[in-house]
Amino acid sequence: MLGEYPIAGRGAAEIAASVERAVGRGDLEPGQSLPPMRELARQLGVNPNTVAAAYRTLRERGVIETAGRRGSRVRSKPATTAREYSRLVVPPGVRDVASGNPDTALLPSLAEAFAAAAAHADIHPDLYGESPFDPAFSRCARGMLDRDGVPQGPLAVTSGALDAIERVLVARLKVGDAVAVEDPGWGSVLDLVPALGLRPVPVGVDDEGPLPDDVERALRAGARALVVTARAQNPTGAAVSATRARAVREVLAAHKETLVIEDDHGHGIVDLPLHTLTGVTHAWAFVRSTAKAYGPDLRLAVLAGDVETVDRVQGRLRLGPGWVSKVLQRAVVHLWESGAVDAREVAAAYGRRRDALIAALAERGVTAYGRSGMNVWVPVPDETGVVARMLHAGWAVAPGARFRLGAAPGVRITVSALGGDDTAGVAEALVAAMGPVVERRYG
Repeated sequence: MLGEYPIAGRGAAEIAASVERAVGRGDLEPGQSLPPMRELARQLGVNPNTVAAAYRTLRERGVIETAGRRGSRVRSKPATTAREYSRLVVPPGVRDVASGNPDTALLPSLAEAFAAAAAHADIHPDLYGESPFDPAFSRCARGMLDRDGVPQGPLAVTSGALDAIERVLVARLKVGDAVAVEDPGWGSVLDLVPALGLRPVPVGVDDEGPLPDDVERALRAGARALVVTARAQNPTGAAVSATRARAVREVLAAHKETLVIEDDHGHGIVDLPLHTLTGVTHAWAFVRSTAKAYGPDLRLAVLAGDVETVDRVQGRLRLGPGWVSKVLQRAVVHLWESGAVDAREVAAAYGRRRDALIAALAERGVTAYGRSGMNVWVPVPDETGVVARMLHAGWAVAPGARFRLGAAPGVRITVSALGGDDTAGVAEALVAAMGPVVERRYG
């Protein structure tokens, strides 16, 4: 045992395990600094290289993070913490506008689609060694991508958008590489990047997508990859405009070795056109999931990309799950071909709710953002206080800390469950929770 630090061991593996046990027990708390490597080596009586190797292992496992001269510290949240365990607990009687779920009334019925897919499987069972793609699925997916201007390239099928993003990052990057991420951005990506031993570099966002100057700054600083959301950005609702796409593509054209990963989870719930950032650099991946439009439990995403990236992803898929169920693929094809979701109607429904909430807040002197999708982002001066006071008032809103690195505080409100009579109520409660209004730009 080492003084105030509950760290022991003689080898790198023993030291790393000691730190990880201390974190698990709570003896080392989130944010707590670890001793400098030379100091710890002296007190343990080992070579500094041994401690350096232990710290490297801990970084790769997402237990600690290193901030340059400020040294190493325990991460604020372990990389393996599931999102469910970090969610805001919604007490009975409190309205949940924090979860980020779609409106179930806008989701299609799945019974007919799965019945048709199962009937096909009864006649033509899928066996080992066959193609991982259903031919109709590949044809439909590629046709939709072509219509949206996504570059030509091979396809893969993954278990949702985050699965695709993780597989691409692992396939193309190495531990220690920097990744430019949106700030505010999807909390799962912000957790995933350090969990893979990569370093997140924040890129500011406004209504039209990532800020070109921030992208340029991140790439010049050595970021090897850029992860960006095409439409319905979580949490701000941003959508990449044609003007912004041109500006960011110009930046990327000067950094051809950058891996660009574009997440289009908003497909099917937005009526804004896609302005893709892919195809400019040598390595790219475009991810389109089905969760928001057809149901979170479908767990399916289409991945298009350059030949090398998709080949690497496919290779790892073969070594792991093998393929995504073709029964599921055929069910999704049935949903696509039957027109089970009218994107314009769904987008209009979410748009009315977003616009109503943004207008209600504006009438009360509060600036909010939400250009597309199902979320509204509200900058606030005191995030923790606002979340607590909203809970007391009967509304659960998502704390912005789940979505940001260095961006200003805010809260996310999911409009999926808001009816016409709810808008004024949540706006009034938020104004009261904020106290004196301080207008802030996010990003």
